[in-house]
Amino acid sequence: MQNKLAEKSLKSLEYDKILEMLAGKCSCEDSSQLAMSLEPLGSAGEVSAVLGQTSDACRLSLRFGGPSFFGLKNTASALHRAKIGSSLTMRELIDIAADLGVLRSLARYREASQSVSSCLDELFDSLSPNKYLEDKITSSILSEEEMADAASSDLADIRRHIRGCTARVREHLDKMIRSPSYQKLLQEQIVTIRSGRFVVPVKAEFRSDVPGLVHDTSSSGATVFIEPMGVVEANNELKVLFSKEQNEIARILSELSAEVGEFAESIAAGYKTAVTLDFVFARARLAFDMKAFAPTISESGGVVLNKARHPLLDPKSAVPVTISLGGSFDTLVITGPNTGGKTVALKTLGLLVLMTMSGLMIPADETSSVGFFTQVLADIGDEQSIEQSLSTFSAHMVNIVDIIAHSDAQSLVLLDELGSGTDPVEGAALAVAVLESLRSTGALLAATTHYSELKVYALQTNGVENACCEFDIATLRPTFRLLIGVPGRSNAFAISERLGLPPDIIERAKALVSSDDSRFEDVVQSLEAGRQILEQQTREAELLRAEALREKQASERMRIELEKEREKELEKARITARRLLEQSRAQAQQLFDEIDELKKKESAGELSTLREQAKAQLNARLRSLEKVADPVHLPAPAYRLPRALRAGDSVIIEGINKQGSVLTPPDGSGYLDVQAGIIRTRLHVSELRLLDEKPALPTGYTQMKLGRAKGAVKTELDLRGQNAEEGLLELDKFLDDAQLSGLGTVSVIHGKGTGVLRSAVQQHLKGHPAVKSYRLGRYGEGESGVTIVELK
Repeated sequence: MQNKLAEKSLKSLEYDKILEMLAGKCSCEDSSQLAMSLEPLGSAGEVSAVLGQTSDACRLSLRFGGPSFFGLKNTASALHRAKIGSSLTMRELIDIAADLGVLRSLARYREASQSVSSCLDELFDSLSPNKYLEDKITSSILSEEEMADAASSDLADIRRHIRGCTARVREHLDKMIRSPSYQKLLQEQIVTIRSGRFVVPVKAEFRSDVPGLVHDTSSSGATVFIEPMGVVEANNELKVLFSKEQNEIARILSELSAEVGEFAESIAAGYKTAVTLDFVFARARLAFDMKAFAPTISESGGVVLNKARHPLLDPKSAVPVTISLGGSFDTLVITGPNTGGKTVALKTLGLLVLMTMSGLMIPADETSSVGFFTQVLADIGDEQSIEQSLSTFSAHMVNIVDIIAHSDAQSLVLLDELGSGTDPVEGAALAVAVLESLRSTGALLAATTHYSELKVYALQTNGVENACCEFDIATLRPTFRLLIGVPGRSNAFAISERLGLPPDIIERAKALVSSDDSRFEDVVQSLEAGRQILEQQTREAELLRAEALREKQASERMRIELEKEREKELEKARITARRLLEQSRAQAQQLFDEIDELKKKESAGELSTLREQAKAQLNARLRSLEKVADPVHLPAPAYRLPRALRAGDSVIIEGINKQGSVLTPPDGSGYLDVQAGIIRTRLHVSELRLLDEKPALPTGYTQMKLGRAKGAVKTELDLRGQNAEEGLLELDKFLDDAQLSGLGTVSVIHGKGTGVLRSAVQQHLKGHPAVKSYRLGRYGEGESGVTIVELK
């Protein structure tokens, strides 16, 4: 937009201050100039594209931080001179190397952020870093006044000779000034330089006593600076070397300049791209400062700004406003008392639309949308403007005439205090006529006013909507909230009463108000009261909803934490179960190894049976452990014994499906002894199933056969603690009773001890008539502490 009206509108909406803020975010002078010359774009496609660049710059900055543009300078003039063959200064070459460093830094930044796609890739890809040239310049030039020795081998050689020659001259002069014969001739015992040659300060009266060349005198004439004849040749050599040094430096600069000239076009293009990127990321930095978002560009036109803030107001104190225009209405009439925020709302609408049309993010909720406008035309002034003084009615009319002449269907028109500054009746009528004229052009309008006639016009006209800035009568302060759909009240009577105006004056003023106006104000007041009640109820409902949502989120977090804790505990249980299972497997393997060892020593048939039964029992236990190794899966319902097991009960051993007899009642842990054939083992009650419900005998007893004996007899005899004589008497009685009861096998427990009782028992069994055979107990039967006796 280039016409004078558009420029004036931009100024009145304080668009220039936004550009100043944007320029302050730029890193170089050229990008700052781009910022200051930024204007609203010419098409919706351009707006979307530039907003996309700004949004992508924000995304990259949030994830990877912003790229550095430090040191970027405009070297176009130097590049042009280098291209045509001129030699550049060290300062110019340093600046070019700095630009090359920025280009390389930008390329490296994009490489590091490749995981995020961006519409800025085309700009980044057009960069052409030249590390070779950058390194050559930086390694050759130390500062704008010093060339590095490493710039060329000739320069290094020349400077080495200069240092050697200088040392010789100083050595000669140092000896001279320390010599007692010369000390009285010297003004000071120092060596200095005049006209590029080493000299000594000699008192003027002794000038003839020091042969040499006079190069300078002091201002007082008391000192002459003489180059002694002994160092004239060395000084001449230094002069020649210094001349060679300057010639070599000039040659190096010329060589570097020539190389710069070869790459001048790519460096210049890279610089322009870097300036553009700096401008894009400056827009992102401004968005961060404003806490801004990119609005949606609406194809249907119109404006919806949710929770919008004026970007020049303090964000801590600014009250967000929600403004909509377009859709069901194309004209918004904003009313309310002075200092209530009408003009701020109008400026916020206009400025945020201008920022959007310029590709800038706006300080409003991300759900906001803005249609495309070719121009924003504004007549804003008065006491509410920060920059302008009160405008006259004539000045307003001049602006409005110009606005009517330029407005069209893609214009946003903003009018502040429409029709003010003249007779109220005529002003109101003129305001209505202006609105109708502007509406006929298809433009979207927003106007502020105090006229009740415009409120009525908005109520009676399709496409025109009332709005007001809320005012708290109790505190005489505006809330700065914009309420769309509600006509505003001036509240002049209420404010005056609160400020102390006598009541009789207020009543007289109310009586002078026309009945129609009075009824209209009463209706507005009633609507306002209803709106406030509804708003309060809405706020309370929103608070309840937010509280319910917080509780739901807290419950969900607790559920997730409990689930994680449960998984941890289950994993601990799995680890423990696996460890137990591995231990059991190791013990089982050890047992199998022992049985295999015994098999080599005993009869093959009996030991083979014993080994298979033991393996079956252990495998059953391992399967049981495997079932609990993963506690996540619930086990199937287990068999439940109908009653507690007692000695003598017949049971089935699970896992090997073999019948056995209970020898001992279960202990506190549920373990008991079971006799299965010749195997005596210790099992848990959960591994047994009861075969029948016959009454059980006391521990260690079995039922005698009918007709053979009365009562019950033990199947084992425990002789531990007795001497041999007592034990043998007990043994005879036990064997007799066992034979009468029909038992085939019994056990005699004598313990291991010293072996005396075991020897006596076995010696006695050799000659006992009821004994068929006997042997020591095997693994699981008590081993050498038990003798198994087979009866005839």
